[in-house]
Amino acid sequence: MATDAAQRAYRAPCPGCGAPVEFRSAQSTHAVCAYCQSTVLRSGDKLSRIGKMAELFDDHSPLQLLASGQWGGQGFTLVGRLQYKYRDGSWTEWHALRDDGSSAWLSEDNGAYVFTLPVPAQRELPTAERFRVGATTAINGKDFSVASNETVALISAQGELPRLPALGQEFSMVELRSAQGEVLSVDYGAALAGGAPALSLGKSVLLEELKLTGLRDEVASEEKGQQFACPNCGASVQVVLSSSKSITCGACHSLIDLSQGVGGQLQHALQDEPVVPLIPLGSQGQLQGASWQVVGFQHRVGKAPGDDESFGWDEYLLFNQKRGFSFLVDSQDGWSLVKPTTGAPTMSGSGAQSASYLGTRYQLKDTYTAQTTYVQGEFYWRVERGQTTQNRDFVNGKNLLSLEQTPTEITWSSGNMMDSALVVKAFGLEDKKDMLQRSDVAPFSAASSMSLRAVLIAVIVVLVLIVLLSRCSSSPCDPATQNCSSSSYGSRSSGGSFGGSSSGGGHK
Repeated sequence: MATDAAQRAYRAPCPGCGAPVEFRSAQSTHAVCAYCQSTVLRSGDKLSRIGKMAELFDDHSPLQLLASGQWGGQGFTLVGRLQYKYRDGSWTEWHALRDDGSSAWLSEDNGAYVFTLPVPAQRELPTAERFRVGATTAINGKDFSVASNETVALISAQGELPRLPALGQEFSMVELRSAQGEVLSVDYGAALAGGAPALSLGKSVLLEELKLTGLRDEVASEEKGQQFACPNCGASVQVVLSSSKSITCGACHSLIDLSQGVGGQLQHALQDEPVVPLIPLGSQGQLQGASWQVVGFQHRVGKAPGDDESFGWDEYLLFNQKRGFSFLVDSQDGWSLVKPTTGAPTMSGSGAQSASYLGTRYQLKDTYTAQTTYVQGEFYWRVERGQTTQNRDFVNGKNLLSLEQTPTEITWSSGNMMDSALVVKAFGLEDKKDMLQRSDVAPFSAASSMSLRAVLIAVIVVLVLIVLLSRCSSSPCDPATQNCSSSSYGSRSSGGSFGGSSSGGGHK
C-alpha cells in the first residue's frame, strides 16, 4: 500500500471488547470487530458500538481480508466485505482500498468477479420500480440494458466499510449492462438513510488479471461438503459446493432442492429414464488454459416455432475456483465452451436478425423454446425439470452468442465451438473418441478411399438412422412426459443454459 494511504490509518480499542480496531481508509465510517463482531461507528477519532454483526457464512472464497492486487494502473487491498442475499442466492461485495486512498468494490458471485468504482449520478435516478428487466435506459449519457432488479438484504459484514446497510433490512439493487461489457449497479441501500442511491461502474475480471497475492490457502479453503439422507430413498447425498441450490441423488436420481439449506425440509422430484453423461461427473479436464471439474450435467430439449419435432443436447457444468462456472455444450453442431457475458449485446434488424457485442456482429441462426428434461450433479441455481426459456442463438464463424429469456430475467452467454479432439484430450477420453465426434468429422464424400467393408458399415448405420428418424417423426419426443435420449441431437448452435430460471443470477 502506498505511503500516503498508510499515514491515514487509525487504530482504537473496540468499545465492545477492547481489541484493536483499525481503519486504513479515511472514507471508512464503519468496521466490524474481528474478535467480538461488534459493529463500530467512527466519528472523527471516536468509536461507538452500534450493534453486533451476524457471523459470516463460509462461502469458500479464495479471497480474504488484506489480499492485495493491481487494477486500473494502481494497487489495492481488500479491507472489508459485505455478504448479501436475494431471492435465488447470495453474493459478496469486497471493499477494495486503492493506493490513492479511494474506495472500489470487487463483486464475487458464484466464482465470477466484477471490479467497480463509485461514480456520481449526473441527474436524479428513478425509483427502483421504474427499472424494468429487459428495457433499455440511459444513465450518465450512456445506454444500458436492465439485467436484474432484485430485493436484497445484508446478512453479514467484516472489516472496514464506507457504508453499512442495516442488517436484514430489505432494499432494491438494480444491475444494468452496456454493449461495451460494462456493469452499472444502482444500490438503493443508501436511500434507506435518506441519501441518494449509490452508483458503481466496472467490468468483469479474472482473478489472474488482478495479480492477487495473499489469497486463502487452497488447502484450507477446500470444500468439506455436507451430507444428508435423500428425502426419497434415504441414501447418503453429499454436497460438495457451498453455492449449490440443487443436487441429485446418485441412488434414485431424485432432484433435490437445496435453496432453503440442507437443514430445512428438503423437497425432491423423481426422475425417470436416466440419461448417462458421456463425460462422468467429477472428471477433471484442461480447457483454455484452466483446470475444470465436471460438477453437473443436464439434458435439454428444444423446439422451434411451428415445428412438431424436438431436438436435444447435453450441457456439462464446469467449475474452476478462480474462474467460476462455465458450460461445455454437446450438440449435433459440435462442442462449445460458453459462459455468461458481463455486458448486454444489442439486437438489430427486422425480427432481431443480428446482434452486436464488443465490436463483433453475429447473425441469427436459431430461435426456439428450450426445456430441461434431466439433470445430474450439483447446480448453483435451483433446477426444476420442465424449466422453460425462450432462446435465440447467433453465430459469427465459430463464435457463439446466445440469449435466454424468462418473464423475469434476460441473460446472454458467449463462447466458441471447439473440435471434439480437444474435448477427448482435455478429459482423457480416448476410449470414447468415436462417441464424442460431432460435426467436426470430415464429410462422408471426402473419404474416397474407403474400403468396401467400411462402405457397407456406413450404409447399415444410415439405414438404422432412417428407421430411428421415421419413428421419431411418427412419435416426436415430448419433453413434458419423457427424457429425450442424448443421441436425439438437432440443429442447435450450443449457446449454453445461462439465463432465466435455468441458471440463476449474475453479479449484483
